[in-house]
Amino acid sequence: MASEKCFAKGSSAPGLVAKGQIRLYSMRFCPFAHRTRLVLHAKGIKHDTVNINLKDKPEWFLKKNPLGLVPTLETSSGQVIYESPITCDYLDEVYTDKKLLPADPFQKAQQKMMLENFSKVTPYFYKIPMGKQNGEDISVLEGELKEKFVKLNELSGWYP
Repeated sequence: MASEKCFAKGSSAPGLVAKGQIRLYSMRFCPFAHRTRLVLHAKGIKHDTVNINLKDKPEWFLKKNPLGLVPTLETSSGQVIYESPITCDYLDEVYTDKKLLPADPFQKAQQKMMLENFSKVTPYFYKIPMGKQNGEDISVLEGELKEKFVKLNELSGWYP
């Protein structure tokens, strides 16, 4: 279940996380939060999503995550996990029915290296549209993105 509402400063905190579920604090356009959303959906994990206004964060959210970052996960027992690679690892380790990472340490390391290289590309999916929307010259950003895709494509041959 996703909340269309975006929580900001002054908003009331959502209720407790339902037993047997997990809550994702997110922002609809954040590529790092999308990483965690993809894992939640790929593994079929029941969850609810609370979108946070990152420019005007609610006080109650900063109590859960003092860094004010998304993605942030909260369990029904009140445990809080944040940082996208950490949330993804947590979900894969706790919800073991459908493992996303291989058990072999070398193969797992290869997948994580590929993910780390891809994470250098994702900020451009925000920077370019926002620059375009603001009427900025985005040609340098587009060139950088193309270079990063070329490099990523070259590196992809290193992994099975």
